[in-house]
Amino acid sequence: MFVDTFKLDDYCQRIQYLGELKPDLVTVKALMQQHLTTIPFENLTVLAGKAVSLKPEDLIEKLIYQQRGGYCYEMNGLFTMALTALGLDYQWVAARPLFYPVKRPRTHAALIVKFEGVEWLLDLGFGSYGIREPMRLDQLSQPIPQAYDQFMLTQEADGDLAVQALVDGSWVKQYGFNRNAIDWIDFLPANWMNSTHPEAIFTQKPVIVLFTPDGRKILFGQSFKTYQAGRVSLKEIPPEQLDQVLKQEFNLIRPNHA
Repeated sequence: MFVDTFKLDDYCQRIQYLGELKPDLVTVKALMQQHLTTIPFENLTVLAGKAVSLKPEDLIEKLIYQQRGGYCYEMNGLFTMALTALGLDYQWVAARPLFYPVKRPRTHAALIVKFEGVEWLLDLGFGSYGIREPMRLDQLSQPIPQAYDQFMLTQEADGDLAVQALVDGSWVKQYGFNRNAIDWIDFLPANWMNSTHPEAIFTQKPVIVLFTPDGRKILFGQSFKTYQAGRVSLKEIPPEQLDQVLKQEFNLIRPNHA
């Protein structure tokens, strides 16, 4: 996915990336980490009652020039444009969230990129327990430290690979995926469901996540949680302070309601 309105220099300026630009794993890892610490995962457009556009030019305008964030389709969609600009190929995968008490459809979008014959999972849009850097798909059942987090890929009985995160001392499955070919257009129904269905979490309350070099900040409803070097703090945000927290902690301004 690529359009002429995507400018790699503008993207790098948006994510404050000053390093070299090469079609290699080192560059992609650095870009991913900068993206995660500068562009927040957020659902403010959905809460404003507006449609989430998946048109590439709209993603560019919103995330780069309007200084906004987005959820999985937007975050990973924008990143594919950077991959294409670097001359790298990628594959979309449709992932099934696994932390719900009942089976859910494959509504999450992630990426696979191959470097020197090895496949790596890339994902900039899973939110609170999303990976922080690429993960090798051939490295299974081994804890992988990423900053102060730990992740693991496991093989499931149905053939999927599952991403697990160490949460409060226990391994928790986040989502499962396979290598079946998926096109960008295949995510349109899932995007519509996530942005309009009354039972979708994104239509109910703010879900904002911004990674930091040693942790992350999460606003979930009125609960504001910070993870810093393995330490956790939590406080409740009164409704009248929401806009202040969005601006100070995430550099976000709520859009006008539709």
